[in-house]
Amino acid sequence: MAAQYNKRRDFLKKSGIGALGLMTSGTILAKEAQANTKEYGLKNQDEIVRTAHIGVGGMGAEDLKAMASHPQVVVKALCDVDAINLAVAHKNHPQARIFFDYRAMLKELGDEIDAVVISAPDHIHAPAALLAMQNNKPVYCQKPLTHYVSESREMRQLAANKNLVTQMGIQVHSFYDYKLATLLIQSGIIGKVHTVHAWSPKNWGYNGPEPEGSDPVPPQLDWNLWLGTAQERPYKEGFYHPANWRKLIDYGCATLGDMGVHIFDTPYNALALGVPQTIKNDCRPPNDFGYPEQNMVTYEFPGTKYTTESLKWIWYDGPGAPLLNEDLILPDSTNTKSDSSKNENLKEKTSLDAGIAEKGQLPEQGAMFVGEKGRLLLPHFMQLPLKIVKGKYVDISKEIKTISEKHNLGTPVRDYEAESPKHYHEFIDACLGKGQPSAPFDYAARLTETILLGVIAGRFPNQTLHWDAENARFKEEEANSYLMGTYRSF
Repeated sequence: MAAQYNKRRDFLKKSGIGALGLMTSGTILAKEAQANTKEYGLKNQDEIVRTAHIGVGGMGAEDLKAMASHPQVVVKALCDVDAINLAVAHKNHPQARIFFDYRAMLKELGDEIDAVVISAPDHIHAPAALLAMQNNKPVYCQKPLTHYVSESREMRQLAANKNLVTQMGIQVHSFYDYKLATLLIQSGIIGKVHTVHAWSPKNWGYNGPEPEGSDPVPPQLDWNLWLGTAQERPYKEGFYHPANWRKLIDYGCATLGDMGVHIFDTPYNALALGVPQTIKNDCRPPNDFGYPEQNMVTYEFPGTKYTTESLKWIWYDGPGAPLLNEDLILPDSTNTKSDSSKNENLKEKTSLDAGIAEKGQLPEQGAMFVGEKGRLLLPHFMQLPLKIVKGKYVDISKEIKTISEKHNLGTPVRDYEAESPKHYHEFIDACLGKGQPSAPFDYAARLTETILLGVIAGRFPNQTLHWDAENARFKEEEANSYLMGTYRSF
């Protein structure tokens, strides 16, 4: 460990980041806050939210950019286990102090920060968020909220006990099309819903063997801090940092925990669902290292006022997803999704202004609501939902106009860069006492629990698991060991 520390120290010296100082002057930060106060006409520094960011590479860089675009945000601290990520982020926010260990950051800065943003790998979410909330900090945490079901419940409870502002990072939750689809379903546009199909062909699984041996840890990376509370293992290039951790059981939550959270979100919210009663995953046998590359997870939920007596939900992921069935056949389809030679010449716009439907070809990712009075297709993302009744598209432009006006939705935005900051700004506004976040941990924990139950079901292929939501336990005792993990001291 000492040798690795010396390598990283030498790297810092050579890269120049050491000269930045891990303790940037508080005077610089105070000047930054005063500048913001003056520029935006704010009365005092109480109207500034000082943020600390845990994970600033990859999605963390996007989170940092979006959060910092709020005029009342001052970026106080940057934390990452990779010195290159820190150097890039610090170049854009030179007033911020930099840290490798989030524990040191939270302990040292204390009351000098107002909110914490967590964008590290999934297994870091709960340990970092719980520590921040124990220190009474509002938390914005990337999806999925946690790595284990027990953590989701603990975070939800702690946030409630301390009455903290919280938000899970599901940006599309605040996009026009998803708000619209939620309101359309709740208006009864297809009647009570009895089935939901959701899919993504993305592959965050790994069917290969666990790698043997080890590789030198890159000098810019603190491998011990990257592992965090996860069990110790040797570093192997190409398997963990910076991107492939999502595929692996110890660190990520597979495709279901990535795209699944986004695509589940709108149907889950629209139908006011809780947690499922049963879960079954059709996938390969477990290998205890990587997640299956293809999954078909079937959930059964108790009914709500927007569903029939019970709701069936089927999730498909991996190459070739979804598996086509009658519910997913689109109007005028004479072929299957996989018959690309025919589909290529079948593109046709419907009568809807901004929605594009390809005859016989489902959007690459999306969800289909199946109700008593028809179906509603919600592509992912930035496309209007499409209503299908008796094998034909139905023009719902009047319903869209009425709901948009009634709920002040505005007009569709087809620019991700412009639309994305809304969800982040909503969190900051809530920290300032202006409104409420739309994906607080009270909601996010239940959605994440649902996702993680499907991930656990992958350990028991084709076996129906029965979930006791009140006691947070499976009827099948062997599955309960996967509800929580053992934290390593690091």
